[in-house]
Amino acid sequence: MCIRALSYIGLEAEDLDAWQSFATDVLGLMKVPSDDAGTIRFRLDSRAWRIAVDKGDSNDLTYIGFEVAGREELDAMRKRIEACGVTTNPGSMELRRQRGVLDLFHFEDPIGLRIELFYGATEVFEQPFCSPAGVSGFMTAEQGLGHVVLLVPDVAKSLDFYERALGLRLTDVIDMTTPGGIVELLFMNCNPRHHTIALAGMASPRKLDHFMIQVASIDDMGLAYDRALKAGTRIRASIGRHSNDHMVSFYAFTPSGAAVEYGWGAREIDHNWNVVRYDTTSVWGHHSPIET
Repeated sequence: MCIRALSYIGLEAEDLDAWQSFATDVLGLMKVPSDDAGTIRFRLDSRAWRIAVDKGDSNDLTYIGFEVAGREELDAMRKRIEACGVTTNPGSMELRRQRGVLDLFHFEDPIGLRIELFYGATEVFEQPFCSPAGVSGFMTAEQGLGHVVLLVPDVAKSLDFYERALGLRLTDVIDMTTPGGIVELLFMNCNPRHHTIALAGMASPRKLDHFMIQVASIDDMGLAYDRALKAGTRIRASIGRHSNDHMVSFYAFTPSGAAVEYGWGAREIDHNWNVVRYDTTSVWGHHSPIET
């Protein structure tokens, strides 16, 4: 398989000032200096950026970037994707400059989400990551940025796309009981992170349910929860532990409406992993404010 990791995501939001305060003060991300008033970017590690937020009214996920090792792998992935009947588009010089990569191409998944495949991301190791909130570090490296959970009306179609076209593997399945019935959640991996993409079978005008970032210590996670409460951030789910990846985390709403999962301690997988299923998303906790 050629895809190494989810490297970056792009969001669109109406209120960039609110997003900047939330990202730096609550999440502890490092803002990247920029002359572009219409975009703000944030670092989590030695990469030049991991999360971009553009000015706009969709308040949703607009693109995600998957990383491959080099030119040969990028060419192989382009041929694989086009063989599945998907139209790909080369990245312009300006787009490569904006993303800070050597080369890329892009296309759309079944829900119309823009997918970018690239190689040659920019490292700024000489400028150490420094969290404005004192976070000791984020778990990235070979596992990439984290994960995203997408809202898809046709789970089977999206699963087929991500398996056949992109080569992601199914990790496990949760049949989640909701007031409206059973919602199928499919979790997919491309490296030791338990899941890089998850598909939630529900129709929605929004593409993104949430994205996840993982911190280095349980104290980093707990202190972020305290910062969120102090800042008056809307909490979607209290601290809890997930049944499948065993992550201890909480969920907070971002200024653009989707949620962010802020976690610690997820288990990793390897090539000996067997696909399993669950009937519940959490071992304990993850209560909504209504429940509490």
